[in-house]
Order: sequence, then C-alpha cells, then structure tokens
Amino acid sequence: MTTTSLSTGADQRAAIAAYGSALEPVDPELLSLLELPDDLPDRLSIAEAAELTGLTAHTLRYYERIGLVDVHRDAAGYRSYDRRAMARIVFISRLRASGMSISTISHYLELVRQGDQTEPQRLALMQQHRGGIQRQLRELQLALAVTDYKIGVYGGSAAP
Repeated sequence: MTTTSLSTGADQRAAIAAYGSALEPVDPELLSLLELPDDLPDRLSIAEAAELTGLTAHTLRYYERIGLVDVHRDAAGYRSYDRRAMARIVFISRLRASGMSISTISHYLELVRQGDQTEPQRLALMQQHRGGIQRQLRELQLALAVTDYKIGVYGGSAAP
C-alpha cells in the first residue's frame, strides 16, 4: 500500500472539506489521510471492502442500511463499493475509533447533505469532538506514564 502523509493541518482540513462536501472524485490526498491505497480499484466487492477496511460485511451492510454510506449495485445486484464509498467508510471508521457515536456521525452526515449553510454546525460538532479526543489522549498519556513507571520499578525498560 502506497500512502503519503499530508504536510500541514491546513492540507488535512482541505482534504476533509473536499470529502465532506461529497465532491466527486475523491481527493487523492484524502485517500492518503484515510490510509487508503493510491491504487485503490474503481470498484470493490463487499468481501474486498471488508478486507481492506478491517470491518465485517455485516458492519458494512449496517452502515448502508442506516444511510451512512451509499453503495451501488452491479448488474447482478451485488454491492459494488466505489472510491467515494470506501473513503466514507474509512472516514466513519476513524470517527468511530475516536469515540464518536453512530447517531452523531449520522447527524454530521445529514448536515453535510443539507449543504454549505450547515458548515458552522459541522465545525462546532467537530471542535467538540476534537476536545474529547484531546481528553482521551491526555488520559492515555497518563496511563502510559504509570505503566512505564511500573515497568521501571520492576527493572525493565519501557523503550520500544
């Protein structure tokens, strides 16, 4: 998998803004930010999408059923995940990994669908979520410090 990292927070914000406004095609920089391969195929089966994202097929179908992601069907009626659907799935996964609830994600995506006039609400939602992530990181840093201390007490090394 070939990925590149975005150099600045402004680049990251621009990439996410491009995704959030649901523009086609998906920005290649966003694919990098979301850690999707640069050579992502145009269409993936549900099994391929599950393997790439680490989610189960059940979860992917659930996201589709509740309206978090739009998935096209091929001529035989099978789900066919395009680059936009894959970017959204990974975006949702990152929000979930950071503790955002499905209902909040759904609310955010509804605001996206309503258009540019909802940008202030989306910004507020993301700023609030960012604060929660920062609190989580502080708590994890403290937990790591306590763990490192105990490793040192027992004569071990906390170095990687």
